[in-house]
Amino acid sequence: MIDAGAAAPISTMARPESPRVPLHDKQSELDHRNLPIDKVGVRSLRFPIQIRDKAHVFQNTVATIGMYVDLPKEFKGTHMSRFIEVLNAHGSVVHVENIPDILKAMQSKLHAQTAHLDMEFPFFLTKKAPVTGQEGVLDYTARFEATACGPDIDFVLTVVVGLTTLCPCSKAISRASAHNQRGYVTVSIRSEEIVWIEDLIALVESCGSSELYSLLKRPDEKAVTERAYDNPVFVEDLVRNVALKLREHPDITWYKVEAENHESIHNHNAYACIEKG
Repeated sequence: MIDAGAAAPISTMARPESPRVPLHDKQSELDHRNLPIDKVGVRSLRFPIQIRDKAHVFQNTVATIGMYVDLPKEFKGTHMSRFIEVLNAHGSVVHVENIPDILKAMQSKLHAQTAHLDMEFPFFLTKKAPVTGQEGVLDYTARFEATACGPDIDFVLTVVVGLTTLCPCSKAISRASAHNQRGYVTVSIRSEEIVWIEDLIALVESCGSSELYSLLKRPDEKAVTERAYDNPVFVEDLVRNVALKLREHPDITWYKVEAENHESIHNHNAYACIEKG
């Protein structure tokens, strides 16, 4: 039993207020090494986003994000938390059209001349098997790389597309069959108008021996195998085929095409690259 005259428990006693001590802003201190930093910020940040696709439907995915600004030579450091504040302030819906707003907010909030935003994420398409028409979901890698330098903004779209390639030399010298492999084409573009991720994927897939699918029944597998046999391509053919189609696109102003075949009968990969200067 507690005596009514006893002192109040410690937890309920009024505590004297401690004087407010200002928190020191270490990042804003002067630096005397006379070296500006080109890019400083946060990277490998995983963040849920929604990507608006060509059908104007929002696709939920997870992006790995990098956010950077330049740092003048007189400042010791940047304020890392402000990058996260900017990202959260713009919500989870990301499209090419709102990336300039994110870059401008980074420039303003971090008092920077230049701002960089990188986003890499899996992009999903539902594909039908070529004969049975059964549907399966296939993933691709897409990447946005955007830079604001003052009022000017540079934007690069990249997609990585897997496909099948069959070796023309192997087909020419073998009595039957030919070796094939899974190849990956990485295409980066700059464009005057929006080029949809889906359209860029379709362009690349039309240039290999055969597309990839997530679901194939036996009739589909037969069709895919025979299609590849009828359309052999070297890695050199692959980059040239893609580059020709990109060159013909009315809105694309710059491109870089890389193809890499994960060889099935060698312990090395075959690689080729074409870049429009």
